Amino acid sequence: MKNEMNTSAHHRPIRVLVAKVGLDGHDRGAKVIATALRNAGMEVIYTGLRQTPEMVVNAALQEDVDAIGISILSGAHMTVFPKIIALMKKKDMKDVLLTGGGIIPEDDMKTLNDSGVGKLFAPGAATTEIASYITNWVKEHRDF
Repeated sequence: MKNEMNTSAHHRPIRVLVAKVGLDGHDRGAKVIATALRNAGMEVIYTGLRQTPEMVVNAALQEDVDAIGISILSGAHMTVFPKIIALMKKKDMKDVLLTGGGIIPEDDMKTLNDSGVGKLFAPGAATTEIASYITNWVKEHRDF
């Protein structure tokens, strides 16, 4: 099943950048997600800890990713996601998914979704659900 999820309609693996933004030093969840996406046949670039929104967007451009996944546990989600989405719009990255997860209240998730951020996942979300969401979004929005 490794490559079944994302290669049937694509000529290359789905590319996902996984990042931790700011001073949030807890990266176990990000590493678990990165491994799960790799196991689903995706190519994953993990930027590591203490990234700025600018670093994340620039790395996403350089790596030609289909999706950016932000793991955030620090409570800065209402600052981080809007900053990244604004930078993505400025750089005309309208066909790149911005998704993520962590400790984000439901009302904040809805506000972020309304601003252009994709589905956000709470702790404990099934990694297969995350991989399926990214795969389906990329099939619908990316042309390669």
